[in-house]
Amino acid sequence: MAEEARMKVAALDGPGVSRIIEKPLPRIAEDYVLVKVVAAPMCNEHLAYEHGDFRDRNRWDSLGHEAAGEVVEARVGSPFRPGDRVVVLSGYPCGRCALCVSGRYAHCADTEDPLAVCSGESGECGFAQYMIKRERLLLRIPDGMPYEHAAMACCGMGATYTAMENMGVAAGHTVLVTGLGQVGLGAVINGQARGARVICAGRSPYRRELARQLGAELIVDLGTPDAALAAVRDFTGGKGVDHVIDCSAQAGHQRFGLDAAGRGGRVTFLGESGELSLHVDQDLIQKGVTLYGSLDLYLQHAPGMLDVISRTGPLIDRFITHTFPLDEIEQAWKLQLTRECGKIILHPWR
Repeated sequence: MAEEARMKVAALDGPGVSRIIEKPLPRIAEDYVLVKVVAAPMCNEHLAYEHGDFRDRNRWDSLGHEAAGEVVEARVGSPFRPGDRVVVLSGYPCGRCALCVSGRYAHCADTEDPLAVCSGESGECGFAQYMIKRERLLLRIPDGMPYEHAAMACCGMGATYTAMENMGVAAGHTVLVTGLGQVGLGAVINGQARGARVICAGRSPYRRELARQLGAELIVDLGTPDAALAAVRDFTGGKGVDHVIDCSAQAGHQRFGLDAAGRGGRVTFLGESGELSLHVDQDLIQKGVTLYGSLDLYLQHAPGMLDVISRTGPLIDRFITHTFPLDEIEQAWKLQLTRECGKIILHPWR
């Protein structure tokens, strides 16, 4: 009997303890597609590495929710063929509910288990050599676009692209980005592409400087929030900002964003945090502020997102500060924890 084909997968044995294991090659069923992962961006998985905080379907042996790669296998009649280059979008939504049908799949409450559908043991994570995904959650990569750039259509830039679309960010608007991690820095590029004036608020000196290199016009240190708020108000002529995108998942940063928002402003929360104290009258009613909750790229925004990626290649090259082979994922996680990095890409086949 032939030996079953296997692949490399990143795993955690506990906080601060990672290793590479082997799993059987994923199976596909229905309209699932098998993708060879070429570039896997790192996002919030460092929370699991640091202190066991598993999110987004992460488990000890299933980590990573962003990827770009090459189609290896698809069903008969599929619009995808082996060799097609694709972005693998996040999550496993049902595809049937009103949110999924409208393209807002990230908010689906009836998610499915891809391993159960495909009767397999692997394939639902990006920190691996192969991944499975339904056809509707694959985006074709335009000719000439590097895999690493295309993968920014996931959390790197896709999430804040949709946030800006929903808020109507346009040229000349002021946009405050709070939290300068793997998502917030991508928001700077999105704001630049729209001709907006971008303000960034964070604590890491490295990332504040990277935000400046990506085009932020004002960078404030949230270690001194009163001075930071005064600087934002001075920058906006005392009016406050038009739009706020919080990517920090920290109540203090979110509070700062609400305070910095001007009358008629719009505020989007992307960072997945806990409770936030809110004064409905002063924060919302009197100022006429609109709040949004958002998560991943909406499907209807995919063409626009890919167009922005195609136009901002040099900035994306600055945003992606480090790459590692999958075998060196522990070094990558340790680097993330220093906050002296932008987006990190893993290469499972190097």
